[in-house]
Amino acid sequence: MENALVKLYKSSKTVFSTADIAILWEETNINNLKSKISYYVKDGSLIRLRKGIFAKDKNYNPKELATSIYIPSYISFETILREAGMIFQHYDTIYIASYKTQNVKSGGQSFNFRKIKDEVLYNTAGILSNKNFSQASPDRAFLDMIYLQPKYYFDNLDAVNWEKCLELVKIYNNKQLIKRLSEYQKKYSDAK
Repeated sequence: MENALVKLYKSSKTVFSTADIAILWEETNINNLKSKISYYVKDGSLIRLRKGIFAKDKNYNPKELATSIYIPSYISFETILREAGMIFQHYDTIYIASYKTQNVKSGGQSFNFRKIKDEVLYNTAGILSNKNFSQASPDRAFLDMIYLQPKYYFDNLDAVNWEKCLELVKIYNNKQLIKRLSEYQKKYSDAK
């Protein structure tokens, strides 16, 4: 039988919940599972990032950790907007859409969770599966942001696909958001 640690190290994931480990190790006895995890944490083979969340080494992906803290969740807002070049301000914090609002520090990283309504959170339109975590497309992140912060300032809206946004905006079921999207599009067109 393959060593339990080898199974973890063969996985492409860098962050594991207790449930992930139970599945990988095919361990159904919770006491055995906790005992094994505790042993590997004590001997330094596993790193405990927070209760019930572990990394195989210090080179774990912080975005993977972000979406493991609260499930379901996906990377969005400033994190995606900056990567897409829509905002220029650098943030060390990772911003995540979730079912609750909370600031969390874990593994030396700051995470900002923002509550978004269930109909939006559970809708996968505009959500990209990025190996071991989910993240919003730039258009979905743009809509998430103006949904929660109506007057948000963007440095550059060249990356926005307005047609995709007009499709995605329907999932929010919010007339004010449709109006806001139209106002941002008009400002963008007028500036060109």
